[in-house]
Amino acid sequence: MRIVYNKIIPFGRNFLAINLFGILFTKGELDCDMIRHESIHSSQMRELLYIPFYILYFLEWMVRILQYGFSTKAYYNISFEREAYSNMRDPRYLSHRKHYAFLRYLKKNK
Repeated sequence: MRIVYNKIIPFGRNFLAINLFGILFTKGELDCDMIRHESIHSSQMRELLYIPFYILYFLEWMVRILQYGFSTKAYYNISFEREAYSNMRDPRYLSHRKHYAFLRYLKKNK
């Protein structure tokens, strides 16, 4: 994954970092866990061929908003985010991650 350090984040003024098509744009230094979190998203994107990842992410986010309202709870319950947050502290996760692992997190809600 390529990391671009920049004061301007595309599509996200309020974000510290955003991963677009496997390129991580960040305003500052990220710790190993956050880089791993974004690397998990890069894996998700690749296996879904990028554009479908963004479509599914958006659709699931809309469903979570209907469930939880406009809140951080909606964001944290998106299956892609749940996989990334659950495994970002495991340095070996990407080496043994199964394809479409985010599906395991789809039905479970926090």
